[in-house]
Amino acid sequence: MKWWLAPLCAAWFFALLACAACSGSHPLPRTLRVGTIYSPTSFFILRGDTLGYDYERISDFAADKGIALEVVVAGNMRELVDMLQRGEIDVAAVEIPQTAEYKAQVLGCGATNETTQVLVQPAGDSLVTDVTQLVGREVTVVKGSRYEARLRNLDNEVGGGITIRALENDTLLSEDLVDMVAAGTLSLTIIDSDLAQLSKTYNPHIDISLQVSFPQRSSWAVALDNQWLADSIDTWAASPEVERFSKAVKRRYFELSKLPEGDTLTYRPVEDGVISPFDDLFRKYAPVAGVDWQMLAAICSVESGFKTDARSWAGARGIMQVMPSTGRAFGVGEAELNDPDKNVEVAAKSLARIDEFMRPHVPDSTERVRFVLASYNAGIGHIFDAMALAEKHGHNPHVWYDHVETAALMKSNPQFYNDPVCRYGYFRARETVAYVKKVENAYHHFRRATRRAAQ
Repeated sequence: MKWWLAPLCAAWFFALLACAACSGSHPLPRTLRVGTIYSPTSFFILRGDTLGYDYERISDFAADKGIALEVVVAGNMRELVDMLQRGEIDVAAVEIPQTAEYKAQVLGCGATNETTQVLVQPAGDSLVTDVTQLVGREVTVVKGSRYEARLRNLDNEVGGGITIRALENDTLLSEDLVDMVAAGTLSLTIIDSDLAQLSKTYNPHIDISLQVSFPQRSSWAVALDNQWLADSIDTWAASPEVERFSKAVKRRYFELSKLPEGDTLTYRPVEDGVISPFDDLFRKYAPVAGVDWQMLAAICSVESGFKTDARSWAGARGIMQVMPSTGRAFGVGEAELNDPDKNVEVAAKSLARIDEFMRPHVPDSTERVRFVLASYNAGIGHIFDAMALAEKHGHNPHVWYDHVETAALMKSNPQFYNDPVCRYGYFRARETVAYVKKVENAYHHFRRATRRAAQ
């Protein structure tokens, strides 16, 4: 079990609030002990910020009640339920299935989420629109997964004929198969609808409309004897204001594109040595960052495509996609990040800070640039985790390509992000691995073009 403490309320005092909806007047605690699990939907860390659909909602509950949060990260659902029953946490802010097994052990509370298993297929005119059309088609799933079990039942229901390809790979996730369908290397797969919606924000050219199972309900949970807390959470969740907030948070995680706003497939043409309208800013702050000015231009190109109004789903702002928390760390407010000068300044200082942290661990300057880029994109904690995993699994922790990047990709799998050498949990590294290559390629392109123009 991993412990991660987060004092998340801004209040300097903690009022004991009575639960208006429950029987009696049981007060809420000064600090709410919240159990969670690292996952792409519930709780994760990105660029040093703590994020997650469930995490943001339980944080709103705590803020509404004027209490602090203590976040405890469990390794899996079974461990989380055991912690509730032992009284080590007050609430599990994770979607726990409302099955007979779990209903006998915990008390569901808060908004109910409903998911189904869905077919993932390439978008287009030749869609499978009925499960009977799967006869004669190949559907790939991870061997031993609940998706394989559902697919075999479905094959029986339609009278047989579905070609079931069950891949046996200890490091393969069902989310990986979705990416493979999007890339055209697989035809079809099955996954839960919430994960499918999240995957579609990274892979917009997939279709996830066909349901292939009955709905499954889930919600947060408390211990069976904590009816008063369940009532408090239920009352909070049912308010119109909270429903609007939850809908907006859900849209951020499950609908807004996760792809960078920059043009990452082609490179901006360089005419007369001019890359962008911000070249003077890149020249101004390149010494601060300790890189060539073309490197700042390359980062900007991939991050935002030089758009001043760019804003990511996670809240990163401006041409260099700076997180508000990073801006605050360097004394720059959120509104100021819309100013390209301030935005590039903070980005340059952030790059320099990351380089300072990396220097003792990656002495080679060329290699270190790649580690700095990866850290700028994902947060330095995940990259240190990947270095530790690389060393543990026989890779070189000081080399990015084919070594630490390989270990970074392992961090999307619970088998590896729950390893004791990892401190920062789940990490979808596919985008970061691609990001390093894109920025490095753009840098070389810009550098060659500007040098030719200068000759």
